[in-house]
Amino acid sequence: MSTKLDIFSDPICPWCHIGKALLDRALEQRPTHPFVVEWHPFMLNPRFPPEGMDRREYLQAKFGPPEDVVKAYLPVQQTAEENGIALNLDKITRTPSTLDAHRLIHWAGLEGRQTAVVSALFRAYFVEGRDIGDRAELTAIAEACGLDGAMIARLLNTDADADQIRQRDAEIRERGLQGVPAFIVGRTYVVTGAQPTDTWLRIIDDLTGLA
Repeated sequence: MSTKLDIFSDPICPWCHIGKALLDRALEQRPTHPFVVEWHPFMLNPRFPPEGMDRREYLQAKFGPPEDVVKAYLPVQQTAEENGIALNLDKITRTPSTLDAHRLIHWAGLEGRQTAVVSALFRAYFVEGRDIGDRAELTAIAEACGLDGAMIARLLNTDADADQIRQRDAEIRERGLQGVPAFIVGRTYVVTGAQPTDTWLRIIDDLTGLA
């Protein structure tokens, strides 16, 4: 019997990147898991300019002087290192608007390739340091995941589904979600934060009666 797993995340959220990696390990260890996964938009910066911002300027505006930026990201880096998760923050030069990335994730869902695109976006941003606010980069990611690149490029050059993404982002905030990653299991139970793989294994075993 399948169980819906709704995931709210942003592809520039480092804890979302880590949380997905830890969840993926559980799913690999339980290949008969019951989850049917759907990804939903949550923009860390919903009012960001379309062109994004210089990464250093963004971090200093958000956290203050460089030593405070280092302090803010230390738990992220430590968790990634402890779990062997690639995280090359030094490669990131721009903090993008993620409106277009969320549009791409939405379109990928219509083609049954949503998780593949989410994985590719996290890898592009946090491992390769690519600007996932750049429409050429998004088109290349779409093509690599088996989507029609020409169609995605045409859609990105329009406002298609932009209002829907903004509305979905606003609605989940109105329902009380203040940060990501957030996971809703079976449309009922809310799990927040980057949970350890063992936590997900226990949840899966409880759902499948293996505990």
